[in-house]
Amino acid sequence: MNSLKDEIKFLFSGQGMPYERVCLTVAMVVTVLLSVLLSGNFAKEARVAVIDLDNSAYTRELITRVNASEYMQVTAVLNAPVDPKTLFYEDKAVAVLYFPQGLEKDRYTGVGTHVGVFYDNTNNAQTADIKVALNELIGLDNAQAAGDVGSTNDSLAGSVSLAERILFNPQDSTSNGETLGFLFFFGSMFFVFATIGMVPRLRLTHQLDGILTEGTPWDIVLRLLPYGGCLIVSFVVGMAILRVWGDLNFSGSLMTFLFIQLFYVMAVGMMSVLFGWTAANPGVAASRMILFIPGGFILGGITGPLTFYQPWVVAVSHVFPLTWEFHFQRDIIARGAGLGDISALFGAFLLYLAAIAVLLILRFRSARRALLHRQVTEARHREKFKQLAGE
Repeated sequence: MNSLKDEIKFLFSGQGMPYERVCLTVAMVVTVLLSVLLSGNFAKEARVAVIDLDNSAYTRELITRVNASEYMQVTAVLNAPVDPKTLFYEDKAVAVLYFPQGLEKDRYTGVGTHVGVFYDNTNNAQTADIKVALNELIGLDNAQAAGDVGSTNDSLAGSVSLAERILFNPQDSTSNGETLGFLFFFGSMFFVFATIGMVPRLRLTHQLDGILTEGTPWDIVLRLLPYGGCLIVSFVVGMAILRVWGDLNFSGSLMTFLFIQLFYVMAVGMMSVLFGWTAANPGVAASRMILFIPGGFILGGITGPLTFYQPWVVAVSHVFPLTWEFHFQRDIIARGAGLGDISALFGAFLLYLAAIAVLLILRFRSARRALLHRQVTEARHREKFKQLAGE
């Protein structure tokens, strides 16, 4: 009983993880927040691009039908030949329709023809509903054509079929999906465990006061470099194992990916410092990892396709650094995009990084002001004590 009393006392002392609050928070988040965020279980208004080389009344009618579907939304129509892969960069589309030249002519002259469709298989669940919807549209179109034969449109006898091509991960390999996602997730998680207690540790060793009075925020940021270097090396080793041992498809440039990782580790590291700043000790700080790492893993497109989420959920998910990492993973590793191809995404990420840096600077200055105020107050108390002692 004495052991039990001692442990209960420690649990509520604030010296370790505040489990009595964490367990309730986790229960509420899982049951309330995630039930709202993950309420969709089908592709709704998924972005579809169209390459329409025929540019006819028939193809425009097909585009209208596709756009009217609750599963798809046509976001771009191009009338010139384009590499379909480029239309998937920055998650701008999950499927690309290709209407060949002469499609309407073949349709109304009884010649069988194909409509090409390219699917983004970076997540093998995100296109299932789209495939069903497109096959239904083509089936209804052929049924309508067959019904019209022998009546007013005897020439409407050609059949249209879909010619599908799966891009980026046609073999549905977990090396290109879940396993790669877990590599970035667990790597980032343990990177946070190693860095989130940095400021509490400096406070306990009385080094933080010296940094606040004589240094700058970058004195703390520079301390993240060795940890960030270890994280990047671990990513490379993990991907090398997946490439040799598994069947990872690395379509882009490794140097481009590593260049972006320099900014990614700084974003995660500075956010780790921010969340751990006010913790009483490194142990308490470690429990705060759950606030900003798992969210990116859940909503970043690895565990569930982005087409299942509401647009506002996708937008909010960018507050988590791991969401950006999965964007870069899909574009560079899976789709083979270069830095110029994802310039808009990379520019937005730099703004995100700048916002974190500004918050860190404000936190540093606030802590410095609090320290100076405390030092001035203590100096006044000492001076007053000296005066009283002299009297």
